[in-house]
Amino acid sequence: MKRISLMIIAGLAFGLVTNAQGGGGGFARRTPEERVAVIHAKIDSAFKLDAKKMATLDTALVALNRAQDKKREELMAGGQPDRETFMAEMKKFSDAQDEIMKAVLSADQYTIWKEQIQPSMRPSRGPGGGGGGNR
Repeated sequence: MKRISLMIIAGLAFGLVTNAQGGGGGFARRTPEERVAVIHAKIDSAFKLDAKKMATLDTALVALNRAQDKKREELMAGGQPDRETFMAEMKKFSDAQDEIMKAVLSADQYTIWKEQIQPSMRPSRGPGGGGGGNR
C-alpha cells in the first residue's frame, strides 16, 4: 500500500513540475490583452487612476501591442532579421508606449513608472533567468 501511495505522489509531483515548465519546452507568447492586463494591474495598484483614464490606457496599449505583434510577424516572415533592424523596429513601439504613458500619467507618476514599475516587469537576465546568447 505504501508503494502505491508513493507512486501516486511521485506521479503527481512529476505532472506538476512538467506542467509548471510549459510542457513541450516552448513558450506561448501572451496575447496583447494579457500583456495589457499586467500593465493595467501594476498601474492600478500604484496610482488608482479613474476608470476613464484606465479604459483609455487599455485601449491604446492593446492597439499598440497588436501593431507590434503584426510588425514582429512581418519581420520574422522573411527569415531571421538582423538584430539591429529588429531592435530599431521594436524601439519604435517602446517609444510609442512611453508617449501613451506620458499622456495618461502625471509627470511624477510617469517617473515612478519608468524608474520602478516598468523595470520590475522585465524578465530577469541574472543566473538562470532569461538571457540566451553564446554560453
